[in-house]
Amino acid sequence: MNKHMLQKGLVQVYTGNGKGKTTAALGLALRAVGRGLRVCMIQFVKGSEPCGEHLAAKMLAPYLTIIQTGHKGWLGREKPGPEVTACARRAFEMAHRAVTGEEYDLVILDEINIAVFYELVSVKELLQLIQEKDEHVELVLTGRKAAPEVMETADLVTEMREVKHYFKAGVPARIGIEK
Repeated sequence: MNKHMLQKGLVQVYTGNGKGKTTAALGLALRAVGRGLRVCMIQFVKGSEPCGEHLAAKMLAPYLTIIQTGHKGWLGREKPGPEVTACARRAFEMAHRAVTGEEYDLVILDEINIAVFYELVSVKELLQLIQEKDEHVELVLTGRKAAPEVMETADLVTEMREVKHYFKAGVPARIGIEK
């Protein structure tokens, strides 16, 4: 197994309504891989099609692992159904193994904040996961609507704020940029 690369792993939260939360986490992952750290990104509520980061992870294996655990499509305003809940529960079990084991130095729980918002994972469960993480593991939590209790517990909180977005002008998601 992996020797600990980090003396002390911290907790980071990337939240807000602006674009760039997952991208920032992937930038950190790339930096970590460049220094020989092993990274695992578990993507909650994302699961339709492979994006550029999945293709890159194959090239950077075994240092970068990305696991898509969501269902096809996006969450709407309505309460998610049992399939979405089951996917989130499986992802959370994987997350627990990732942050408490010795396999990874950096664990990114992509869209975990929105999974908590939709009550697919409870705030209490996420706070417990933070408490139980190995002291050498850096943990990054992304997604809109981060719970105040999670932000209070974190060592770093960054809020992305939308000022202007080209989607509103009709520009669709582009391969290599958004997907």
